[in-house]
Amino acid sequence: MKTKNLFKTGLMSCLLVLSISGFAQTKNIVETAVGSEVHTTLVAAVKAADLVGVLSSDGPFTVFAPTNMAFAKLPEGTVESLLKAENIETLKSILTYHVVAGKFMAADVIGLINKNNGKAMIPTVNGGNLIATLNAGSVYITDANGNSAKVIAADLDNTNGAIHVVDTVLLP
Repeated sequence: MKTKNLFKTGLMSCLLVLSISGFAQTKNIVETAVGSEVHTTLVAAVKAADLVGVLSSDGPFTVFAPTNMAFAKLPEGTVESLLKAENIETLKSILTYHVVAGKFMAADVIGLINKNNGKAMIPTVNGGNLIATLNAGSVYITDANGNSAKVIAADLDNTNGAIHVVDTVLLP
């Protein structure tokens, strides 16, 4: 079962990179996410939180973009609840916790990790911090609650920043 899930995640990551990399540099972050089959939940959340305009602006931004599978890991009903009008501020907080001001490619993030003895603090647009580390050659992003997301596709270059795809939703 674990091998099957690992294969599925690897295959989805490859397909994502192949499907996005051909056109990402001519599109902004939102347009790139809209074109990704594995980010439909993220796109719906960004639209519900009225963040399309901000994430389509000049930026630049770096987005740690959770996949549909990442959202599916949340407790049942969480996504549906966050999309309700009364929870939009919480949804905005969660989404902006995945956004960093400035364009940081993988080499920048790894350089920051190495410069800071293996652990780099990254301030997010919502005011919280993420911690970036390396483990077995992969970059992991850890939230304020100690949950870690693996970067499964990096350096999706956009006109207004970069996207790094993560396998877990980060929570402030």
